[in-house]
Formats: sequence, C-alpha cells, structure tokens
Amino acid sequence: MAARIEDYALIGDCRSAALVSRQGSIDWLCWPRFDAAALFTSLLGTEAHGFWKIFPEAEQVETRWAYRPGSLVLETRHVTRQGEVLVTDFMPIGDGSHLVRLVEGVHGRVAMRMEMAVRFDYGSAVPWVSRSELGDLRAVSGPHKVVLRTDVHLKGSAAQTTVAEFTVHAGEKHRFVLSYGPSHEDDPVAIEPRRALDATDQHWRSWSSRCAGGTAWDRMLQRSLLTLKALIYEPTGGIVAAPTASLPEGLGGERNWDYRFCWLRDSTLTLIALMDGGYIDEARNWLDWLQRAVAGNPEQAHILYGIGGERLLPEIELDWLPGYENSKPVRIGNAAASQFQLDVYGELFDALYQAHARGLPVSKDGLRVGLAILGHLEKAWRRPDEGIWEVRGGPRHFTHSKVMAWVAFDRALRMHEMHESGATEEHAQRWRAVRDEIHAEVCEKGFDPELNSFVQSYGSKALDASLLLIAHTGFLPQHDPRVIGTVEAIGRGLMRDGFILRYETEGQTTDGLSGNEGAFLPCTFWYADNLIGLGRRDEARAIIERLIGICNELGLVSEEYDVQAKRLVGNYPQAFTHVALVNTLLSYTRGEGPADRQGGKANGAPPAVLRQREAAKRNARGELEDAKS
Repeated sequence: MAARIEDYALIGDCRSAALVSRQGSIDWLCWPRFDAAALFTSLLGTEAHGFWKIFPEAEQVETRWAYRPGSLVLETRHVTRQGEVLVTDFMPIGDGSHLVRLVEGVHGRVAMRMEMAVRFDYGSAVPWVSRSELGDLRAVSGPHKVVLRTDVHLKGSAAQTTVAEFTVHAGEKHRFVLSYGPSHEDDPVAIEPRRALDATDQHWRSWSSRCAGGTAWDRMLQRSLLTLKALIYEPTGGIVAAPTASLPEGLGGERNWDYRFCWLRDSTLTLIALMDGGYIDEARNWLDWLQRAVAGNPEQAHILYGIGGERLLPEIELDWLPGYENSKPVRIGNAAASQFQLDVYGELFDALYQAHARGLPVSKDGLRVGLAILGHLEKAWRRPDEGIWEVRGGPRHFTHSKVMAWVAFDRALRMHEMHESGATEEHAQRWRAVRDEIHAEVCEKGFDPELNSFVQSYGSKALDASLLLIAHTGFLPQHDPRVIGTVEAIGRGLMRDGFILRYETEGQTTDGLSGNEGAFLPCTFWYADNLIGLGRRDEARAIIERLIGICNELGLVSEEYDVQAKRLVGNYPQAFTHVALVNTLLSYTRGEGPADRQGGKANGAPPAVLRQREAAKRNARGELEDAKS
C-alpha cells in the first residue's frame, strides 16, 4: 500500500520527477519526461506495479528526513538499535536520465535491503532483465531501457524483483545509479555519483540564493519557489500543474485527474510569483511557452496543453491499476483539453499585461496572436462555457468566466494606452464597448441581491470560490460592497474548519461527478488575499499559518485538504498551491491587497484604509525583525 500523500518527497531534474516515501520507496517515476509512462507506479497500485525501495532491515527504525538547505537533494537518516545510516536521493541536472541513491554509514552498523521492480507502461509491462558486459543490470521492454549500476551484489527473486542485502558500517559508502535510455541505443553513459551530487546541490543552491525574501516565512517561500522550479520542463519553459496523475480529490472517489500538463488558468498568478520571487528568466520562458502554445486559430485555443505545447491529450482509464487507496478510475491524459473555457483568454491577456508592466517585452507575434484572439472573443464571450473548474455537468454562463472575458479586453486596452497592443483606435473603441457591456451584464446577472454576493453562474444561488478573484482582476474595487459581500458569503458558505471549498459538490452545483472533494487550497489563499486587501490582517495571518501548518515537514503541499481525515488529497506537489502561497506571503509582507500586486487600478480603498495599509507594512517589518530575533 502506498504511503500517505504527505509522506512523500519530491526529487527532480527539471525534466521529470520522482516521489520518494519516508520509508525509502520510490513509488512514482515517469521517464524521460513528466508526461511519459511511469516505470514505478505503486503509488496508484501495489508493489506489483513497480517500486524501488532502500530501507533498514530492522524491527524498530527511527526516520528523519530533510532537503539540504536551498536544494532539491533529499537526505534521509534511519536510526536503528545497531547504528545510523544516511540515504541521499537526487536526480542530476543535465540530460534527464539518471536517478542516484547513495547509502552511507554514520555510526555503528545497519543491515539494509534494496528491492526494485521495474514495470514499464504504468505497471503493465514486466521487462526482460539481463547483465551487460560490464556487469550492470539492464531492464528492457519495447522502446524503454533502464540500467542499474551499483557496487553492491544484486540477485533476482521469485517475485521478479531485483534484491540486494548488505550491511553498512560507519564510514562505508555505497552507490545505486539508475539510468534511462531508448532500448535501440547504447546504454546511457555512466556518471560519477559523488561528482554529480556536488554539481546538483550547487545548481539548486545557486538558483535558490536569488529568491526574494523579507517575509516571516522565508524558508517556506524559498521551498515553494524551488518546488515550482522543479515542475518546469526546462527544454520548453512549460510548467506542469503537478508531477502526478490520478491522486484523488476525495479518498476512494472518482475525482482523479492527470495533472502532468500546463494550464492557461495558472498563467498570470504563476508569472507574478516567478517575477516577484526574483526569477525573471523562468517567467520569460513561461511567457514564451504561453505564446507558442496558443498560436494558431483563436477558435481552437485550449485550456491546457502538453509540456511541449501538445494539444492532443486523450484521456484513457488504466483498468489494471486499483488506484490510490482504491480511488478509481485511474486516468491518464485529460479530456478537459477539449472543453471551451472563456477564462483562458483573460488569463492570456493578463499575463501579457503583467509581463509588460514588470519589464518583459511582448513579441510582435504575441501581439498579433492577441489581436486575432480578441477578434474571436468579441463574439465568443456570449457563449456558455465549462468554467474554471472544468465541470462535466454541461456549459453555463459562469460569472468568473465572464469576468475574465472582461479582463481580456481591459488588459488589451491598458496595453493600447501604453502603445504596446499593436491595435488601431478603431480596435480600442470596439474593445471599450465590449468591456463595458460585459461589466454591466455581470453586475446585473451575476450578482444576487438576496445573497449580497456574486454567484457561480447566471441565475444560480450557488457560491463559487473563483469569485474571490474579482478584486484580484480589478473588475471591482476591493472595498466595493458587492465584493465585500461576496467575501463574507464565501467565508460563511464554503469554509470548512478554516479551509475554503471551490464550491458545494452537493446541492446547487452539478459538476457531473459523484462524491465529494477536499477543500481547495489555492482558494483558501485567495480568501486570505482578500482579507489582506480589506485590512483584516490578523485574520489573514491566522489563515496563512493554518495553511503552512498542513504542508509536510519538507514544505510540500498538494491541491486539496480533507478536513475530516486531516490529510492532503489531490495531485502532489501542486504548482498552483505553491504559487498561491508565494503570492500571499509576499502580499501579506508588503501590506498589499491582490489588486495592488497585480496592477489593478480599480482598488478604490478609502483614505482610512490606505493609512491602515501603511501601518500594516510597518507591522510587517516589525514582525520580520521579531522572527529573525
């Protein structure tokens, strides 16, 4: 049985990633890319579907683990009655084809066991295992090949696994290097693991040393940005939503999705997190990826793409896998790629605007694509869509979607005013007319006076946490009574034990799926952002501390949180959650509301609140000094 989601660490090389359990088992690894078929898949099944474990053979083992400071190198210490051993796990930065595990005796002696079962194609293919001329273990199946190089004696088992039993004494060091390559090519070139360790650790520490600071949670901020960096597919600049597939949003349920793709929904907030976190090159690469991905016929724009910009992401179910804690079906690919979702147009234009406002140039081709998209959107905004949450209950006129259509025209107009849109005044006049029409319609049809809140879709009584982004976008001022009413309504109606749901899965919302899901953690950060903007600083800090408190001891967090089971659920670690964490920590520290940080001009805060914000900034500096002392 797989470990709890929060009992996994992430290691990666900016091309792929692996999940390592506290018990020393690698239960998920896709090679050579994030979206490739897994060869260790026991996370979604059993050990029969592939794993690689190194752990002491002892009845009582005390385990402690941590990343090296500022690094993605994982160190796990196992203490038994006879001694202590250190296991170091990492994936060298480079060509994306190696995973290294080093075992070192600290004191005494520790009996160890290594067991590995390679199962290609998500646990369905048992490879042919042989020895190379050099004595290396080679496993081949179809186009795939992995080679294991070690100084420890290996043997086969009746269970079709590879086993090593060895004792580590103080000062002794052993190496295990697993390398991937196409089966029709020569074996991957061997690497020197200690040299690779030094280079990899230095790479991560050099990168993380540029992280923005000045918060009371700088270590958490740095770890979130490191995690985000690890989820970037370096050859293209695309950022996967998570390195995993089909980890359930509700334990035992069917809400299980493949998140190893790039969502346009995440564009603006990710761009801001990277740029404000101090990482301009990564932000530029993400923007370049966005512009390439959406290039083409505007009517064919997708809500998500592959890490290379792929559009065909067919969703299939792997019926041989029982799923994480019997959460079926296990889905690979994502059918949401074919949905119509209005908000992606707003995300794209907001990203272009935010990039330009922060000094990143927008290419001429990007502007030309933007003009074509706006021409399409002038008519398309009237259509119902599937909404930000990609519900499978049929299209509707989602309020958030219409707000984001407004954002597209608003940001295009702002760029036009900067002489950066490539548009004529005739374009601008049409955009103003459409923008104003959308705004009036949303205020009329998307707001319910009885609830004193915006609602999920026109004519609905359902609340939706995406409406917390209204102030982020500048659609209305943070202190507009309708915005305040919406924040209050969501706090009353969607909060569970201090965490915010996306929407009620029972009752008003029909999303086409059975069962429930956990509280959606990015939405909880958005709620805290609104409290910051409203000057409710103490409440915001309490929520921030609560959210940080559910991250595991390594600083990693998933998409959702099951408030009853008190467990992380959903794909893990989740880029969007870490993005929200970065943005909220910086907002709190700077005493800024969401509209302030995202360039919103419709903030509308009264003078008393502006004075309160200045006081909040002074308080933040004082809190930081207290934290340092």
